[in-house]
Amino acid sequence: MQRPFTTIAWIAALLSTAISASAAAASGVVVIGHATVAGLDAATLERVYTGKAIEVNGVRVIAVNAVTGSDVRSRFLQAYLRQDDDRYAAYWVVRRYIGKGAPPLELPTSVEMIRYVNSTPGAIGYISESDVKPGLNILLK
Repeated sequence: MQRPFTTIAWIAALLSTAISASAAAASGVVVIGHATVAGLDAATLERVYTGKAIEVNGVRVIAVNAVTGSDVRSRFLQAYLRQDDDRYAAYWVVRRYIGKGAPPLELPTSVEMIRYVNSTPGAIGYISESDVKPGLNILLK
């Protein structure tokens, strides 16, 4: 028999995931990955972009960001990490200071993002939905 608190926590987690997925869909941001990456969900994506996960289904992953201040980055951070650019940057300042890693590489354009992700095993990035081209490995939409 489950305890009421456990059931409530489980329901809250499901609702949070559903709300996050709904917000992500409304953001117009598409998460893409190298052909070696599969089976990514929103919770795992958040862990990857906060440096808390370095593997997805046994594949070492490399997160890539759009440049600070870009529209697609702002929409991505809001939809998938529920943060703004300042909070995300501050998070990485602290993380780097305590020796827990460095923020993801930043690329200035969707063309460079697509090129990097397609050519780098384990790479994960994101682009605007309007920049999606046939043949991309779309992980989340």
